[in-house]
Amino acid sequence: MKQTGLIKTFKAGQLNIAVYATRVQMGAAAGARLADEIRSLIHEQGRATGMFAAAPSQNETLAALVAEPDIEWTSVIAYHLDEYLGIDDDAPQSFRRYLIDRLVMRVPLAEFHVMRGEAANPAAVCQNYARLLEFKPPDFAALGIGENGHLAFMDPSVCDFNDPQAVKVVELEEACRQQQVNDGCFATLNDVPRRALSVTIPTMMRCKNLVLSVPGIRKQQAVKRVLTGPVTTACPASILRTHSDAWLYLDAESAASLN
Repeated sequence: MKQTGLIKTFKAGQLNIAVYATRVQMGAAAGARLADEIRSLIHEQGRATGMFAAAPSQNETLAALVAEPDIEWTSVIAYHLDEYLGIDDDAPQSFRRYLIDRLVMRVPLAEFHVMRGEAANPAAVCQNYARLLEFKPPDFAALGIGENGHLAFMDPSVCDFNDPQAVKVVELEEACRQQQVNDGCFATLNDVPRRALSVTIPTMMRCKNLVLSVPGIRKQQAVKRVLTGPVTTACPASILRTHSDAWLYLDAESAASLN
């Protein structure tokens, strides 16, 4: 495991945390861990199936991952976590487009399964995607954490740690929509869609291995709540402290509010 720039490691509950000096060093370490997990899964079972977040927080991690050597990408199946309703994959804000550009076009994946945000029947998209996830369940997930503590598009108002649905249509909170403006994905709040498709918390938590990349100064308060506050749906990512094999990668900025 790459240790360049490592400041410290520690645990919060069962969650492993590693803090790196810079965003690039954080991404290199997170990408290396994902690569090791993928290689191990392919060695053990002949296939690795994972879910991938699509956000600027993942830029460095995905760049490091696709540059890793000796990964049999033709044995890797990929899902994504969420997608805006009403946006097709030609839109620059599309999460499918993000992963196509940064993952799918870079390595020869066996399969890439998408949620079609432009579909006329979002409920059917959710049902079909849930069936896919049941038929080919993901082993690992590469995740981020939102400024409001969300995982995927599971904002506090729609979060259910025991959600019976694997994928669902959600209303996006204003804080979540504002983050998309802060990230430079949309020019104004009014441009950000109000609804989206998203996998749920149990879908993510069922993955055997989770790797989270959470850089940047705007994430420091969310990180503090995740690691030091109660485990509650008011901060969806706090549930990570109960996962048996999860790693949270931070840079010095996102860790700035921690002691």
